Amino acid sequence: MRVVTSRWAGHRDGEEPGHDAADGPDGATEPAEPDFPRAVLRALGAGVLTLGPTARITSVNPWAEQMLGRSEQEMLGHDAHDLLHRHADGTPVPRERCALRRPLHGVPAEEGSDEYFQRADGTTVPIIWATTPLLREGRREGLVLVFHDFSLHRSAAEETEARTTALEALTAQLNLVAEISTVLVPTERTSTTLRRLVRLLVPELGQWAAADLYPGQSDVLDRVAVRSSDRPERARPLRGPMTSLSDQARAALTLLIKGDRPVPLSADELFLDPEHPLAATHRVLFERLGGHAAVAVPLRTRQRSYGILTVARAGGRPAHTEAEVALLADIGRRVGMVLDNARLYHEQQNVAETMQRQLLTPLPQVDHLRMAARYWPAESAMEVGGDWYDAFLLGDGVMALVIGDVVGHDLQAAAHMAEVRNMLRALAWDHQEPPSVIMRRLDEAVTNTSDAPMATLVFARVEGAEGGPWRLHWVNAGHPPPLLITSDGATRFLEGGHGPLIGMSATLRLGLNWPDTREDLPPESILLLYTDGLVESRDRPIDVGMDQLRHHAGVLAGRADGGSVDDFCDELLARIAPRGDDVALLALRLPAAGMGAPGDTEPPPPPQSGQSEAAPDRAAPGSMRQEAEVEDPTHPAPEE
Repeated sequence: MRVVTSRWAGHRDGEEPGHDAADGPDGATEPAEPDFPRAVLRALGAGVLTLGPTARITSVNPWAEQMLGRSEQEMLGHDAHDLLHRHADGTPVPRERCALRRPLHGVPAEEGSDEYFQRADGTTVPIIWATTPLLREGRREGLVLVFHDFSLHRSAAEETEARTTALEALTAQLNLVAEISTVLVPTERTSTTLRRLVRLLVPELGQWAAADLYPGQSDVLDRVAVRSSDRPERARPLRGPMTSLSDQARAALTLLIKGDRPVPLSADELFLDPEHPLAATHRVLFERLGGHAAVAVPLRTRQRSYGILTVARAGGRPAHTEAEVALLADIGRRVGMVLDNARLYHEQQNVAETMQRQLLTPLPQVDHLRMAARYWPAESAMEVGGDWYDAFLLGDGVMALVIGDVVGHDLQAAAHMAEVRNMLRALAWDHQEPPSVIMRRLDEAVTNTSDAPMATLVFARVEGAEGGPWRLHWVNAGHPPPLLITSDGATRFLEGGHGPLIGMSATLRLGLNWPDTREDLPPESILLLYTDGLVESRDRPIDVGMDQLRHHAGVLAGRADGGSVDDFCDELLARIAPRGDDVALLALRLPAAGMGAPGDTEPPPPPQSGQSEAAPDRAAPGSMRQEAEVEDPTHPAPEE
């Protein structure tokens, strides 16, 4: 703001100002009215002071009187700086720092908005101001100071700035909550999730943070995550279980963890009071990581408590504000829900795994035949699904092998799998008929008595006298073909016996059949039944997977040391490393020619390990072949 001086600016009332001429319409001049300059000052809407060469006030307009709460008589003759110029808190401004006086010392003009004048009542008013030299006939005779009350403008600016700051803080908090929500996904171990969480909290909400949990049903508090921005090397050694807690400390922790609100902590309280309820668990954090204040947030849901999240402030950072404590409380509730979901997820996993183990079959031991089975659960689903294997003795002394897959990857799929498996067992036992007839009966039964979806499976009979030779008699209901691996490592898929999926022919009234197929099983060969998860995945077409299966199976079977059939299954899974879908394997190793025949004096092979994914306390549905050969073939063999 620039002030234009006039010749009357330094005159007192009653003095005759100089005459200014105004151009008339015809170019003539006419004198201004004598009261015109004072009328302008009264209507200006700004305070105006004139100062003489020594900075003493020589005139005051009414606006200045009103803004400063001082009359003209109270200000005339006083040094303007000493009388009026102050800091915001009312303390005097040093004379050498006074920007308002500079035009008295040769500066052309000055303006600004960071100064304060003192009112008569002692309060200060922020001003926006401008000064310009007062010239008379070319000589400097003082200065003119024009100023406005800047409080309204400043208040509006400060309010805008405060709102902007609050909005920025809110945006930062929302971004932090969004990041935390991304981290708090129970897809891995809880300790890993909490370590990622404290990395987000430090240093955004504190200089260090720690997460303490009660793992499972244990009453030992475990410090699973600690992070410090100032002393990172001291944080990691603080992790681990806290076993040496007194009964008082455990009671205090229980009270805190079961509470609904965050608890403020002071380092001084913990250091000065050894009996403080949380000294045993939290004093070491302040000792090693520093800090002066913290907030302990319970991690819980309405039904269950899980632990504590502690976030601390150190150095010059103030204790957490109410808004920050509220944010931490919200984070604590989110963590509690994640921990609750993780607990429920693992409980469901345990239930599903137990159910799956009960549905999978222990393997019978028949003559010198050796078997092994494996179940490899899907990575992204609970440990249960529609894949299954089965091996059991039929009433005529023949061993039946089954590998199957019902659509789905959940408890319902397992239930449907159990339906199909049990129907097949009953039909195979009750009807001494070729596999093709059993498949037709199964398809009709599933269609008419079950809500199970479609299923693929291979049903086979291993036929042959004791000591061999052995033959495979089977049908295939839309399932990947069995793989035969000879002792020299040669491999081939048994492509015969293919027919429709179970639950499709009878449903659509297609009248399709399953052709019976037979294949000789060479001595010391391995027959492998498997589900499609072994050879197919999202990043690997099934034909590539089947080529890999043939290659690895041939290499393993052709090794000089031979190895057990259990070793064969384990190493095959390790080499292929199936991903995505669940996998079931059933492998049968044939004995050498004549082994086990009447009169054979060779020692038998090592006993079958019996290792499978079935529940270990269950008996095998079948026993030694000799015990299965009873007079009445319609009754099952007694179990071991």
